[in-house]
Amino acid sequence: MGIAHIFPGQGSQSPGMGRELAEKYPAARAVFAEADEALGFALSRLCFEGPAEDLQLTENTQPAILTTSVAAWRALEAEGVAGPVLVAGHSLGEYSALVAAGALSLGEAVRVVRKRGRYMQEAVPVGAGAMAAILGLDAETVREVCEEVACGEACGPANLNSPNQIVIAGSVAAIERAVVKLKERGAKRAIPLKVSAPFHCALMLPAQELLAKDLEEIEFADPRVPVVTNVDAQVVRSGLELRDSLIRQVSSPVRWRESVEVLWREGARTFVEVGPGKVLSGLVRQTQQQAKCLNVEDAASLEATRAALVAAAETSGRAAGGD
Repeated sequence: MGIAHIFPGQGSQSPGMGRELAEKYPAARAVFAEADEALGFALSRLCFEGPAEDLQLTENTQPAILTTSVAAWRALEAEGVAGPVLVAGHSLGEYSALVAAGALSLGEAVRVVRKRGRYMQEAVPVGAGAMAAILGLDAETVREVCEEVACGEACGPANLNSPNQIVIAGSVAAIERAVVKLKERGAKRAIPLKVSAPFHCALMLPAQELLAKDLEEIEFADPRVPVVTNVDAQVVRSGLELRDSLIRQVSSPVRWRESVEVLWREGARTFVEVGPGKVLSGLVRQTQQQAKCLNVEDAASLEATRAALVAAAETSGRAAGGD
């Protein structure tokens, strides 16, 4: 019963996230207290109460989702259920995965992702960049069209999420041209996204350069469990390689579909999405229909996941014992 823990990225935030976990589970409550102390302000209050407009600021969103995800993970861990054999996270979620794997401390993680959010927001003037979700078209066609319409501007795949969903990013004009052309080439839908910046494209190189300096000053340990990274969709067991992956990730596509395929190939059959929302569970099912998906974002989902993992472990034990 291979278990992978997967951690969500930006876009899963909402006021109230993590509050119930903190109220019910001491392990989760301790995570929020640790993050508040590391940042020097009440991030917990922002998560629990909002307001939404402040929570949606990228420099707040990123540490907020990270903290909520780690709180959910530690609450689940405290229940004593079987741990993961692999971990992965979508974009920002990779930092949550590294904290869970023991490669990065929570304090260092929340401080650096707050800077990451600020750098990414400031890398491109407001209104100069755009992203769009492309549904029902293969990755190679999307790449070809983006190259065809770029005309010297940034334009390309940013999130290779599933066989059915690819997000593109770049300059506003280039993305607008791509949306038109991709519809002509057979995309079922091409939806402009409301985002604060064009993430995971060449326009993020200034942010990547700044973040690299910060990450070089942080100590990364080798993870206790292997991590499948976004940028290469490969299993990584070295702290130094994980740091390099986080640096390159800023301006490179998130290869999530391939990451799910690697997790499956490495033996993961149960995917536990740890943190707010169920976006990744949907993407996993689109990529690997046989996968069992669970999630932990509040007390009810934690208990349901705990019960399912315990039941699966008991069934596996009986099968191994021959009874």
